[in-house]
Amino acid sequence: MAIRNIVKIGDSILAKTSRKVEKFDNRLWQLLDDMKETMYHANGVGLAAVQVGILRRVVVIDCGDGYIELINPEIISSEGEQFEEEGCLSLPGESGITCRPAVVKVQAQDRNGKWCIYKGEGLKARCFCHELDHLDGVVFTQRVIKEIKE
Repeated sequence: MAIRNIVKIGDSILAKTSRKVEKFDNRLWQLLDDMKETMYHANGVGLAAVQVGILRRVVVIDCGDGYIELINPEIISSEGEQFEEEGCLSLPGESGITCRPAVVKVQAQDRNGKWCIYKGEGLKARCFCHELDHLDGVVFTQRVIKEIKE
């Protein structure tokens, strides 16, 4: 495993759409392992592959209730609203209030290609939405309804 550099705002890759993962092989597993280590090292709760310079639909998340790997994830349902503070490892020091669904269900593949469904509420729902936005070239500042000044 290795800690990778996190791409910062201003790098054009963050505005690009990530491509679907087709091969579930050692290269993917190495990427997942590196992303996990990078996320924990940076004290994050989520990380998308694009944030380490890889345009693939891969996300890792740990909101305090266990580590999850999401490959080719899609939101299949959402309900309610929550207005909470968000930040991002690619935008250090910036935060703002966003409106996200209160509950989200995500369908994704695991590292072996098996399809799974995950449900997130509160922080996990926000994290799912935030990281999946990254896969479509959207950063949280595009969703901010109120900026927070430090």
